[in-house]
Amino acid sequence: MSFTNLEELICEATKEQTTIASLMINLEVKQTGLTEKQVVEKMKEQFKIMKESVRKGTLESVQSRTGLTGGDGHRLFEYANKHQSFVESGTLLTAANALAVSEVNAAMGRIVATPTAGSAGILPAVMVQALDSGRFTYDQIIHSMFTASALGLVIANKASISGAAGGCQAEIGSATAMAAGALVELAGGTPTQVGHAVGIALKNSLGLVCDPVAGLVEIPCIYRNGLHAITAQAAADMALAGVRSIIPPDEVIQVMHEVGQEMPESLRETGIGGLAGTPTGQKLKEKVLGQSSKENGPAKYSSAYDIVGPIMVGPSSSHTAGAVRIGNIAYQLLNEKPKTVTFTLMGSFAKTYQGHGTDLALLAGV
Repeated sequence: MSFTNLEELICEATKEQTTIASLMINLEVKQTGLTEKQVVEKMKEQFKIMKESVRKGTLESVQSRTGLTGGDGHRLFEYANKHQSFVESGTLLTAANALAVSEVNAAMGRIVATPTAGSAGILPAVMVQALDSGRFTYDQIIHSMFTASALGLVIANKASISGAAGGCQAEIGSATAMAAGALVELAGGTPTQVGHAVGIALKNSLGLVCDPVAGLVEIPCIYRNGLHAITAQAAADMALAGVRSIIPPDEVIQVMHEVGQEMPESLRETGIGGLAGTPTGQKLKEKVLGQSSKENGPAKYSSAYDIVGPIMVGPSSSHTAGAVRIGNIAYQLLNEKPKTVTFTLMGSFAKTYQGHGTDLALLAGV
């Protein structure tokens, strides 16, 4: 089956009396020719990197390469362990986990894009916290990662997971929905409840713009990861309690796509509008990049690792890792070492290349 419709996925899992994760694993086995054990082992490697980035950012004060952000994952981790917070400490630790991964990404450390680098903190945050809670086994966590990837595939194929195409709702919103649904299945919820969690989580992110200050995956990206990790947990609990998404999740996903299409370019990862366009945002841009001027068709996805992956160096899955790949493809087409190279950047690449290191990434590719 193609992962393009959540209702079909829910019906299939219900009919077969199985989990959405199992359907995803079966598809991966069929597509790759790998054994189920090999498919699961690959996901274990993804989770290993996730857990490492959580630990690094919570136990150490990780600073971004620009110096604009850093250390908040560690600060929140320390505060949560004092047990003096308004929210339950485990919930706050989840937010700390998400900040931690996002800060490792901003420091150009190794993370797993889930589904992108800009939203890479949410799924690791909730899964590592679920593991740390002692309620679930390691194998159960790995199994639920396939639930998240299946949900992400539907969103990616039906709408978008790119901030440049659909705003931050497409990245943070998608990651929140993936994490919420995965938590429901992890806790033994039904496929229908998984769908409700997706709908509830995604509705809470509709209209969220992508407005990175100075074009960097730092402000407000890092903080959005932290807060939306908590949203994922809340959405999962609501669904498990029997709360329903009155608007079916497939319709919510479609609306997210339509809202993204209507967003102006200035609010889709160009670093022009929103918080990026504020006086402070412009000053930070000038400080980091030496400039302050504001004048600056959906792909098809089929694999779990199109969504939970790749393992990469940050800060951006599209503008850094993607740029390396573009450069490498150009090199392969040329089939010899170039003497000189001229790059012409367009769209959000042209507007945010310095903050994302796109120029260096392209050079690395060739």
